[in-house]
Amino acid sequence: MKKGISQREIARIMGVNVSTVSRALNGQPGVCHELRQQIIRQAMDEGYRPNPFAMSLRYGSTRTIGVVVPDLSFNHYAHIVKWIEAEARKNGYMCVVTDSGDKYSSEVECIEKLVDMHVEGIVMCLSQDTVDITHLQRLQDRQIPLVLFDRVADAGCSTVTINDAESARQATLHLIDSGARRIAFLGGPNRIKQAALRKHGYLEALRERGIAIRKELVKCDHVSFNSGLSDTLELLSLPEPPDAILADHGLLSIAAFQAIISKGLHIPQDVSIVGFMSDWVSGMVYPHMTFVKQNQRDIGRKTCKLLLELINGSTEVKHVVVKASLNIRESTNTSTY
Repeated sequence: MKKGISQREIARIMGVNVSTVSRALNGQPGVCHELRQQIIRQAMDEGYRPNPFAMSLRYGSTRTIGVVVPDLSFNHYAHIVKWIEAEARKNGYMCVVTDSGDKYSSEVECIEKLVDMHVEGIVMCLSQDTVDITHLQRLQDRQIPLVLFDRVADAGCSTVTINDAESARQATLHLIDSGARRIAFLGGPNRIKQAALRKHGYLEALRERGIAIRKELVKCDHVSFNSGLSDTLELLSLPEPPDAILADHGLLSIAAFQAIISKGLHIPQDVSIVGFMSDWVSGMVYPHMTFVKQNQRDIGRKTCKLLLELINGSTEVKHVVVKASLNIRESTNTSTY
């Protein structure tokens, strides 16, 4: 691949100062018309392309934003990033996307690298290990615009989330109305605000319908396929196993589904299940899973819009809530309706 020619090399070829080449190519005064045209023609012949990073650093604007997600291979985050990028490009920005591996230490490292690259702002979904938010406070102290989405913390910055508690409440009510009475909750650690809110919605629905809360049916653990699998198998081994499961994460949903099948049980005849996931993943299993659909397009676009507002001078902290919807499919019993 041919290396692009620099302004310094163009100046050497033409026997003029670098400053003259720079003024000619950037349309600045101080260069006669004839010489300007010669420099432009020479630059075109040599395949010259301006270095966007050098120019942006010179003029104080990189036109880039940083994105940090826990796991880019996970469909949910990939779709949100897609819409963040689309909104950024529409406004003349490019994204530098990084993956924290769902670990706090990597999340801190991602932010440091993005700051070193002089991004104009950062949007991020916190890792499930994140408790200390000092790294977020440092960004704010340096007046680097920050917006959190999906998994968020009370860090004094703008956020974009779904209606976590209400969507979990509606999903649990659906299971109750479908005839379930021993409903288990499979969720992430309580320190994650998202998981805590979804568990709150689950408990609220049980209280609303007068169903006893059983601690042994609540599993709040590390979010991974293996933890979801082992927790579900443990639930199914109880003397009074659950007749329904609400899983608050896509990985936990699929793990619970596999665990139920592995025990020779039938969905939804023996155990109903509802998960938080995307529609196409719900359709990959059979019976197709009833799921809480999160509007990833709106989450991504609104997250980016909030960040661009901050980059353009806004100081207002906003907390945007994108409404999720319950999509009923074959993994829950609807015969009682």
